[in-house]
Amino acid sequence: MFTKGDKVEVLDEAIHGVVVSVKSNEVSIETSDGFMMTFFVNELIKSHDSNNLLSSIKSVSIDSLSAEKEEPKRRIFVKEPKSKGEIPAPEFDLHIEKLVPNKRGMSNYDILTLQSETAKRHIEFAIRNRIPKIVFIHGVGEGILKAELDFLLGRYDEIDFKDGNYQKYGLGATEVYIRQNTKNS
Repeated sequence: MFTKGDKVEVLDEAIHGVVVSVKSNEVSIETSDGFMMTFFVNELIKSHDSNNLLSSIKSVSIDSLSAEKEEPKRRIFVKEPKSKGEIPAPEFDLHIEKLVPNKRGMSNYDILTLQSETAKRHIEFAIRNRIPKIVFIHGVGEGILKAELDFLLGRYDEIDFKDGNYQKYGLGATEVYIRQNTKNS
């Protein structure tokens, strides 16, 4: 790749020089300042004559170069509109990694049972404490946990539920609304 006499530049450093020797993947160069230095092949590139370089630069417009240097456009995140003083709905992540420190030794049945029982505990807590809305984060996966969660939520008369906000959660969440009875039962 490099031969004795090639003009080279060091990548990521302002060092130019001429190849003095090449041994396997190491290249020794004499820098323009007169120092002998050794680099790996992947740290060097051949430099071109200034005439060839100048002609290739002229073909690239300055506008396109300055466009590359502009700061990247900032991403805009859409936030849900909130009324003043509104408390955000509690979110409960049902991923097994969030529920137990180590899932080793747990069967899929054990994992699903623990996730379902955790969801049931949170639902009943929300009902008892008159929390109007909670969110379960279940992930997309194969949809088994979501199906189990839908079955569980369907057993409660005072609960409505729907897929979570797509912009915020993607397809991996369910929003649960607890209807508040004004009558004491």
